[in-house]
Formats: sequence, C-alpha cells, structure tokens
Amino acid sequence: MATIIPLADVDPALIEQVLDAAFEPERRQRTAYKVREGMEWLPGLSFAALDENDMLAGTIQCWPVALTDPQGRDHPMIMVGPVAVLPDLQGKGYGKALMTAALTAIDPRAPLPQVLIGDPEYYERFFGFSNAHTGGWRLPGPFEQARLLCRTANQAVLPAEGTLGPWRR
Repeated sequence: MATIIPLADVDPALIEQVLDAAFEPERRQRTAYKVREGMEWLPGLSFAALDENDMLAGTIQCWPVALTDPQGRDHPMIMVGPVAVLPDLQGKGYGKALMTAALTAIDPRAPLPQVLIGDPEYYERFFGFSNAHTGGWRLPGPFEQARLLCRTANQAVLPAEGTLGPWRR
C-alpha cells in the first residue's frame, strides 16, 4: 500500500532522481516541458508515494497552464503530470494512487479543466480523460494529437482551437 504525502515534503534532488529513472535525463526535451516552461508546480495538487519502507516510490506534479484561443483569451487549466514511478515499482498501483490523490485534491467548487499527454485508453478508462475536444489544440513542440487528453465537468468551456502553454497571469 502506498503512503501519499505532499510533494513539497520531499527533497527536490530525490524528485529529480525519480523523474530521471522513470523518463531518462532527456525528459527535459519533451514538449510537455515547453508547455509548462517557467512555471512552478502546484504544491496543493502535487504528491509523492512512499513504499512500505517509507522510501520514495513515485511522484506526480500538476502545473498551471492555459489554452490561448485564436482571439488571444487565456483559458486556465491544470496540466497533470508527469506521473513518475521508479521502474522496478511500476505496475504496482503507485501511479494510480498518485493520479487519484491529485485529481481528488482539485476543488470541486471551481474545477479547472485538466489536461495531460498520455495513453488515451488508460487515462480515459480509469480517470475520464479524453481527446474528443483537443483535436484543434496545438502545443509548442511535436506531439501525437491522440495523446493530448482533457478532463472537465463541462466540455462547453473548452475552446475548439488554441495553443497550450504556461499560464502567466
């Protein structure tokens, strides 16, 4: 069973080690890093999972981003991820526990749409993310359109077109 704690309680060097182990040091070249460039992760929505020996098993970070529509209006969103689990612990439920913690922490009284880049079958089945409304969205780098996913209680708030990037307001 995972113990979930605030990510802010974890040494930043340990967080970087988990991210490197899960995604390789070249991870910083990925488009997701450009989407959230210059932003700090959201402490209230970012968590760590500890294993049964209280050792760091994985992390999740959430970020303030915005979809800028063709008229230049920013639509704030929360970028979920990366979800990083140490390779030898993957498939043991740590990632699901981290996703559940982050999504549960979002205030239901004012939920912003959540966006991520990931496997559509997995994230739709377990967490309700979909690419049904992201076909006209662009990112500041290469990406597979089918892997750009969004989750929101009200699809009517989602612009049909726009560019996803850091929320600088």
